[in-house]
Amino acid sequence: MEYYIYISCFLGVAYVFIMLRYMEGWNAIPQWEVPSDFSPTTKVSILIPARNESANIQSCIQSILNQKYPSSLFEIIVIDDHSIDNTAELVQAFQKPNVRVLFLKDYVKNRSKLKAFKKKAIETAIAESSGDLIVTTDADCIVPVDWLNLIVSFYERSGEKNTGQQYKFIAAPVNFYDEQSLFEKCQSLDFIGMMGVTGAGIHRLFMNMCNGANLAYEKKAFYEVNGFEGIDQVASGDDMLLMQKMAKQFPHQIAFLKNQKATVLTKAIGDLKPFTQQRIRWASKSGSYQEFQILVILAMVFFFCVSIVLNVFLLPFFFWKIGWVLLFQVLIKSIIDYFFLGQMSQFFGRRDLMRIFFPAQVFHIIYIAVIGFLGNVKKEYRWKGRDVK
Repeated sequence: MEYYIYISCFLGVAYVFIMLRYMEGWNAIPQWEVPSDFSPTTKVSILIPARNESANIQSCIQSILNQKYPSSLFEIIVIDDHSIDNTAELVQAFQKPNVRVLFLKDYVKNRSKLKAFKKKAIETAIAESSGDLIVTTDADCIVPVDWLNLIVSFYERSGEKNTGQQYKFIAAPVNFYDEQSLFEKCQSLDFIGMMGVTGAGIHRLFMNMCNGANLAYEKKAFYEVNGFEGIDQVASGDDMLLMQKMAKQFPHQIAFLKNQKATVLTKAIGDLKPFTQQRIRWASKSGSYQEFQILVILAMVFFFCVSIVLNVFLLPFFFWKIGWVLLFQVLIKSIIDYFFLGQMSQFFGRRDLMRIFFPAQVFHIIYIAVIGFLGNVKKEYRWKGRDVK
């Protein structure tokens, strides 16, 4: 029991150290603004993989068409992934010269052997694209009007700041909006924290994480790392696993775009079952991570949350031994998370989410422990009407 208590305390101290490093890394990222003399020259291809997204695809495309970026310098390619609704027809209804739809079924000969449908969709669209810079988002997202100006100016001017070398891969923020329930608000506060973790890890070169709803990378760099080759056996990972491949080849040409106005918005999942399936999908790719630091950090956070849950169950049996350990763990996690999430929520203009901080703490602990376990044990899940192994 003594060794277990020491381990529980050690995990708590390690968690504080990790979070302090995230806070320092996030604060060290300079905020990017579009230069006053910016005049874009980069042709951009915006790729949107879509499967049964008739409820969202029009709003997504319209938000992109509302960009302040010159329409002659960007194209929108929607890749219809075997939809059984009218997603493709809704895209075609725009009748814009820079909006088109591809059908993944036309490029897949043997559908039963394909595992990574989204990767194949993106790979197909890149091959058909005309832009030098690939930008990806999801069909259920809304992008702000300054989105492309911020991304492209950050990309074009990066050579001036990066010893003549432009960024090869850029991650940018994603957040939830229009939450309708406590469950959705807990997801939103958690996701804001994930953005801080993402930005800090990239900036300090110790953790390459990102979200495919808001990414940009050079088309030629994609081919230089042989695209998704070597990671195409994993159903998900079109974002993080690709980023880690690029970071391995271009270690100092990966960056995080820090500006609230570059944030892509999407909605949280309202029901527990699809939420669980989504997070298992995210967690299931952890075994394919190519960076040891990520595995160590994720493992430390996972075991810390597991120890808190376990100590709650042990409390009635070892009250005097476990009680103070559990109190120590909960206090230090709550204090460090409060400062970190408070900082992040203020940056993103979502201080309202701090009102649900305490239930969000319970949500976070249980979510990390349960999903972390299922994501590494249960390798099967159902996503968008498709069973994935």
